[in-house]
Amino acid sequence: MTEPTVLYEERGAVAIATLNRPQALNSFTRQMHRELGAAMGHVEANPALRAFVVTGAGRGFCAGADLSEFDFAPGPDLVERANPGPVIDQAFNPTVRRLQALRVPTIAAVNGVAAGAGASLAMTCDIAIAAPGASFIQAFSKIGLIPDAGGSWFLVERLGLARALALAMTGDKLPAVQAKEWGMIWDVADDPLAAALAMAERLAVMPTRALVATRHLLRDGATRTLHQQLDAERDAQAAMGHTHDYIEGVMAFLQKRPAQFKGE
Repeated sequence: MTEPTVLYEERGAVAIATLNRPQALNSFTRQMHRELGAAMGHVEANPALRAFVVTGAGRGFCAGADLSEFDFAPGPDLVERANPGPVIDQAFNPTVRRLQALRVPTIAAVNGVAAGAGASLAMTCDIAIAAPGASFIQAFSKIGLIPDAGGSWFLVERLGLARALALAMTGDKLPAVQAKEWGMIWDVADDPLAAALAMAERLAVMPTRALVATRHLLRDGATRTLHQQLDAERDAQAAMGHTHDYIEGVMAFLQKRPAQFKGE
């Protein structure tokens, strides 16, 4: 049997997806997108799961798209066959959209290099923790392409236009420590998977729906005016007011006891 390109496991309330093509630095194939999608499907289907961790096997996190899947054989229709548009539309964009919409908090444990769409994958997650030796590379300009898988959006959101443009144009490597200083990632840890799991376990006992609503409010806030954001906050707050975890949280506060959130 062919080894899975994504390994999936559950540890209590935390689900873990490990990109599993270490010989290719976990570069994305269509099959890997399908298997990562299946892992997210497990998370969506199981209300007992309250956080999702993504990491890579071996020495890399993800080296972006596997270019060997593109058809560059000489002959007729080369331009059409080598066009990256279809795989972006059919695989990368759905993965990004699904991860951003996942019903639980998401954490990237960046164990090594995150290049191209691999860097985008790390930024797609709510929180990213990287190994000291990890790095983030916008490799697109080196092969005549542009940042994809949300990279052109995430880079500006996280770093500002000046840094985003320079990184995207030069393709220079951004070391993990500098990525933290610049705001691309949350933290650097010697064992990023252990740190990511600790963060996931912490979030898994918190009010899940409120955490995900916070993601959507903060992510979309830049597209709204202040007045629109105030309305969005009002609507989200009203929705949270109907949840078990809101009632439990306030009752626990008033009764001076730890809250027992259910993610409901």
